[in-house]
Amino acid sequence: MSFSNPRQTFVSPTLPFSGTILGGLAVGEMLLIQGTVPSNADRFQVDLMCGSSAKPRADVAFHFNPRVKKGCVVCNSLLKESWGREEIHKLMPFRPGAAFELIILVQSDIYKVAVNGAHLVEYKHRLELQRVDTLMIQGKVQINAIAVVATDQDCPTRQSAVSLSESKMKNSSRSDSSLSSNGDLSVPFKAEIIKGLSPGRSITVKGRTLPHAHSLCLNLRVGGSSSIALHLNPRLKTKDFVRNSFLSACWGPEETESKHFPFAPDQYFEMIVLCEASQFRVAVNGTHQFDYKHRVQDQVPDPGGSGTNDEGTVV
Repeated sequence: MSFSNPRQTFVSPTLPFSGTILGGLAVGEMLLIQGTVPSNADRFQVDLMCGSSAKPRADVAFHFNPRVKKGCVVCNSLLKESWGREEIHKLMPFRPGAAFELIILVQSDIYKVAVNGAHLVEYKHRLELQRVDTLMIQGKVQINAIAVVATDQDCPTRQSAVSLSESKMKNSSRSDSSLSSNGDLSVPFKAEIIKGLSPGRSITVKGRTLPHAHSLCLNLRVGGSSSIALHLNPRLKTKDFVRNSFLSACWGPEETESKHFPFAPDQYFEMIVLCEASQFRVAVNGTHQFDYKHRVQDQVPDPGGSGTNDEGTVV
């Protein structure tokens, strides 16, 4: 998760999943769900429930049901074991085999739903928000992480973002907004990393590749020089995730081995680069990809650390 200080988290839950939302949901809070749609998926559902009773079945304040094969999303509510009128949206942002980030923003009169940074649907409250205390997820879907984000967090509205935090690969902690830029997140993007990227700190990059994407890159430069401590270059055409360093005006040997290639044209992604004492650790869409041993001695990426795209294929 790229949000700081979620008040409650669930990591890699087993499905079907039912979890208590401690304290319920308040206006302004968000549910963030990161996962992957299996290649054989037909449908799954996310339910905001009033209790967890099976018999009689608990009321469902908001039933969010992507039907992948039918190309639609169905929303509804269950009251006294009876479903209400379905709201059917002929939209399908969930793709078989692709990762996703689902956000449900709670407002006083509606739930607002966004997928991969883009607004999807709104659903008016049919049951009192104060009754909601349980989250249930079931169906053909893999869930990597769930977070309940408190009201002091901002809802992401841009399609790309870069943030810096002091964190572990699997756990969010206090945010450290130590990237200095003019606020423009368009690519090519460049920002100073105040105090450098020391061990224990990480950079999160969120974006979407364009439909014609064939390459993108992220460079972590050494302050006051043209040296690049870490060059990350996913090549979509050849499905190679290339990394390297540019030191003493020369490129070193390329490293390309990875568990799988996580990027595809016109798809959302979240990439995390964690700095450790001896290496960088890189994860994409919640999955660890590889480690990269430091080639720069006694230096860390500092002012001039930047994320750029030399092909214009990421937004």
